[in-house]
Amino acid sequence: MQNTASKLNADIKKTPLEHINTLLSDDMKAVNSIILKHMQSGVPMIPELAAHLITAGGKRIRPLLAIASARLLGYSDDAHHKLAATIEFIHTATLLHDDVIDESDMRRGKKTAHKIFGNEATVLVGDFLFSRAFQLMVEIGSIDILDVLSGASAVIAEGEVMQLSTKNNINCSLDNYLAVIRSKTAALFAAACETGGLAAGCSIEQRKALKSYGENLGIAFQIIDDLLDYNIDVANQLGKNTGDDFKEGKITLPLILAVLEANNNEKEFWLRTCGNLEQTENDFAQALKIIQKYDIINRGIELANGYGQKAKKAIAIFSDESKLQKPMSDLIDFVLCRNH
Repeated sequence: MQNTASKLNADIKKTPLEHINTLLSDDMKAVNSIILKHMQSGVPMIPELAAHLITAGGKRIRPLLAIASARLLGYSDDAHHKLAATIEFIHTATLLHDDVIDESDMRRGKKTAHKIFGNEATVLVGDFLFSRAFQLMVEIGSIDILDVLSGASAVIAEGEVMQLSTKNNINCSLDNYLAVIRSKTAALFAAACETGGLAAGCSIEQRKALKSYGENLGIAFQIIDDLLDYNIDVANQLGKNTGDDFKEGKITLPLILAVLEANNNEKEFWLRTCGNLEQTENDFAQALKIIQKYDIINRGIELANGYGQKAKKAIAIFSDESKLQKPMSDLIDFVLCRNH
């Protein structure tokens, strides 16, 4: 009885993401096996560099969403394992390219691949992973899935180019920011859910709902992720490495909202620090004060909540016979409230 009670208490303490991972643990083991198999190459640097990021402890939320969406509809075959691996390869390839473009030093608490292996090797291994993704798509054998994932890959690349056009532009509009994250982040969330449904033979209505769920969850996810970089509570309570976006002059939601409210002195501050990247030791502390002054974090959370509610409305059309509808709905709240 005591062991049973302990297990129940452990289940209660699990986050929605951990709960879904537990429900789909066998599926994710199969996905991981496919990932490890297909990142191998006769060129030793390729698996070494790929493993640097793939095995670095990411949440694997995108492939998990593909698996969950298929299982939500009662899918019992195994094509969704290759689908989930495909999505993880696309995601990893974009991260490798992102870090080179952004000149990022750290990713998931480790040195970025390009800092260890160099820009050329990192970009080329990213290309290798994209190629592996398309090989897996062909093996899956679904024209509809191939259409969605190839379209998403193009949209992600467009998002990268859009982001370049906003770089260090402190007058970037909220609409432009949302267009970038809809392309760079939400497109793959949406594709993961939509193709999971396609693997399970979903109806047109179910397909639209899963795509909407994924897209709105992805937008909310990225908004919260961008807020974390300026979140004073996270910095004070968790010791999180905040300030990377500020140091790189990335134009994200906190900066956009702060510039909209800024007086002349504050606009000059943002232009100097994030526009011209002329920063001093105490500038990030000043940035946090301005963010706090205008209640930017709470306003950003409110915006993310709006997209979260759209995602909840979309997932609500499904029954919970598979025991996944509620965890997928709860995942929205987890994303909105996460602090890491």
